[in-house]
Amino acid sequence: MPSFFKRGKQVKNNPNKKDGINHNLPQPLNISLAVNLDFINQKTGNSSDIVIRTKKIGTHTQLTTAVLYVEGMVNEQSIQDFLIESMMNNSKDLNALGPQEALEKLAEDVVSLGHVTWVQEWDALFLSLMSGNTIILVDGVKKALNVSTKGGEKRAIEEPSSQVTVRGPRDGFTESLSTNTTLIRKRINSPNLWVESMQIGRVTNTKVAMVYVHGIANDKIVNEVRRRLKAIDIDSILESGYIEQLIEDQTSTTFPTLYHTERPDSVAGNLLEGRVAIIVDGTPFVLLAPAIFIQFFQAVEDYYARFDISTALRFLRILIFFISIIAPATFVAATTFHQEMIPTNLVIAIAAQRETVPFPAFVEAAMMEVTFEILREAGIRLPRAVGSAISIVGALVIGQAAVQAGIVTPAMVIIVSITAIANFATPSFAMAISARLIRFAFMVAAALFGFYGVILGLIMLILHLCGLRSFGVPYMTPIAPVIPAELGDTFIRVPWWALWRRPSFISSNRTRKGKNKHPQPPRSRGIVNTDMEQGDRNES
Repeated sequence: MPSFFKRGKQVKNNPNKKDGINHNLPQPLNISLAVNLDFINQKTGNSSDIVIRTKKIGTHTQLTTAVLYVEGMVNEQSIQDFLIESMMNNSKDLNALGPQEALEKLAEDVVSLGHVTWVQEWDALFLSLMSGNTIILVDGVKKALNVSTKGGEKRAIEEPSSQVTVRGPRDGFTESLSTNTTLIRKRINSPNLWVESMQIGRVTNTKVAMVYVHGIANDKIVNEVRRRLKAIDIDSILESGYIEQLIEDQTSTTFPTLYHTERPDSVAGNLLEGRVAIIVDGTPFVLLAPAIFIQFFQAVEDYYARFDISTALRFLRILIFFISIIAPATFVAATTFHQEMIPTNLVIAIAAQRETVPFPAFVEAAMMEVTFEILREAGIRLPRAVGSAISIVGALVIGQAAVQAGIVTPAMVIIVSITAIANFATPSFAMAISARLIRFAFMVAAALFGFYGVILGLIMLILHLCGLRSFGVPYMTPIAPVIPAELGDTFIRVPWWALWRRPSFISSNRTRKGKNKHPQPPRSRGIVNTDMEQGDRNES
């Protein structure tokens, strides 16, 4: 027993040694190519996808070189055509050169691929190798050549399925970080679009890019985002949701405090307002910080349509959001405690329906809500070809059967159905999930206290929202605290010629456009081409 604790203490005191394996990497490369290749095979476990091609170049010196890359992560055709064949065709130029001079000759004149760098340490070598680059080693040299040859299979650019719009671009982000940054640069053709790359995750070494427009984004917010990203210490980052949960201001809330999107035009628009985008390699969802409450009810097509249409749709989305939260709770409170608030004919009809139902209204609503959540989750997990059909048919069959069996009333089925449909109308999926969870809390409050419980729940909800922060920015800005000058892009959207100021709480450069007024039509009400037509008649 004492020896067990002693061994455990020794392992604990040596953090670089786990499971009997020494994880310390020898920092400099060895001068011997054979020793380097043996260590690479040992470190990678002789993995079959690590390709090592040994070549002898030069007619007299016969330098031994090795080309290493990971199969499937590189453009093998480019390696063959522009790297290996180029080395063999220029082997005569390497005669009478030492190993060091030959490797420098390869880097300067022979290798015809772009972005060639030097690698002298093992951690940098393995990081470049696993990222899709090609490594060139020469016997007798203690450094290697790192050639950018990233490639492999990529998903084509498609329209995002989670944010479908009627009007607007049809391209969406993919799982490639370089492709995503390119899609943003196509929309913001400015050198002030800065991209800062970093790698997060001790095991995965996931590439993460922080994108912002220098001169528009607030430096304090940019520094705070950078600090939180660099403070992440975790072994793996597989999706942007990992980072979202590790850098958000408050975790004890169901409301999202970072906005995520698949649309490059949405990211470009938010960057031009002063926000910071966080792109994670391997996922099409890009994070935007800071996020405010009203932002989750703004669709990207609001800025492509007329301002009056966009304003009407925004009011409708806000109304739909509150319907999805309090509709079942309102029905439970009205039928249980406040029947006098319902018209007499409707009360008589509801009472007649409830004569055969053995459960109170709260139990009815809870059963139907849980049933709809089960159907919704099952529809997502089922194959796409049959998922939507089964979820719709299942809801109809179960609802009709429940009414005929006397378990629920038809009025309750209508209320729950309207609530479920309203939940899908919220543009942001993250905000819709929050409404689905809060709905049950309002139902409990309505079953206990009636409308008093619903009103108390709304007050607590508003207080909670006012207390949230997103990278130091109040969540309900510019509504609470009220900023009158910036209410033009909240529940309403004023015309573009009136949006000449950026939000002050996220931007350091508030001037969006000149102070010119809206387009002025000519004072004359005559037809433009009247004079021209009159001149044509005179000539004829």
